[in-house]
Amino acid sequence: MPGMVSKANKSPLPPFNKRGMRGDFKPGRFRWQKAKERLIASFFFFNGMVSIIILAGIFSLLFSEGLPAFKEIHFSDFLQSTWNPTSYVKATYGLGAIMVSTLMVTFGALLIAVPVGLACAAYLAEIASPRVREVLKPIIEILAGIPSVVLGFLGIVVVNPLIARAFGIPNGLNALNGCILLAIMSLPTIISLSEDAIAAVPKTHKDASLALGASRWQTLVRVTIPSALSGIIASIMLGMGRAIGETMTVLMATGNAQAMPHSFLDAVRTMTATIAIELGEVPFGSAHYHALFVIGFVLFVMTFLVNLVSDIILQKYQEVEQ
Repeated sequence: MPGMVSKANKSPLPPFNKRGMRGDFKPGRFRWQKAKERLIASFFFFNGMVSIIILAGIFSLLFSEGLPAFKEIHFSDFLQSTWNPTSYVKATYGLGAIMVSTLMVTFGALLIAVPVGLACAAYLAEIASPRVREVLKPIIEILAGIPSVVLGFLGIVVVNPLIARAFGIPNGLNALNGCILLAIMSLPTIISLSEDAIAAVPKTHKDASLALGASRWQTLVRVTIPSALSGIIASIMLGMGRAIGETMTVLMATGNAQAMPHSFLDAVRTMTATIAIELGEVPFGSAHYHALFVIGFVLFVMTFLVNLVSDIILQKYQEVEQ
């Protein structure tokens, strides 16, 4: 109504026009806002579709290049344990040993990185002073930028003799060396995302726990971390993806033995290291060439399943929270 005064700013509001809207309403500005929103939505949709197309292209390339391998290699040969395509007696294309080596190094790295990363994230988010946090966070971010070849070199020069002396073995180029180095590479991802998830927990949750008589440690373990569990799981899965796809570090520091490993002190060769070592020298179009694409396809499927399982876990956890 004309002459109406707003309680917020005590200024008179413009009268309604014939369309039932305020006098300051401008249809042109409204149409521009709607057009801008549609443009932004189209931009995000385009980027999402590009990601899907790239993913489908990688899948089709690995599948099409790996399929001809089955014309010369029986499917049961890939189920064997030994990978030795250049044998003078009989070429073998078993994926068992390299798959076990890959999983051994990956999960070994997570066994080291998850407790250390979660402890560091909890310290940064809940205990460290602002000055300490400002110093430690850039150091952790810099750790993520160290090239993998540098870490592999450190694994040869530093970690290798330490493992050899500690366990009384000839050298330390084995699965344990790879686990330690991959754990170091996974730590920045796990720490950064877990710290953000812990810091995002509402302060009211913590205050309520403390008001009921819980200590800071009990509040952290029983309230804060469970409330941030979805973000922590996401950080662990991303760290696992970082470890399972690493090439240069494990190529340099794990010994590259093609035999089936029986302990973390045995030399191993991962799937990524096998592709990196052999793809540059294999004859184009040979059975060996296409078999390497089979390894890439299997690695792609393994990574996809890890992401799928993590997404299912996150959705289930979010449903429980709601």
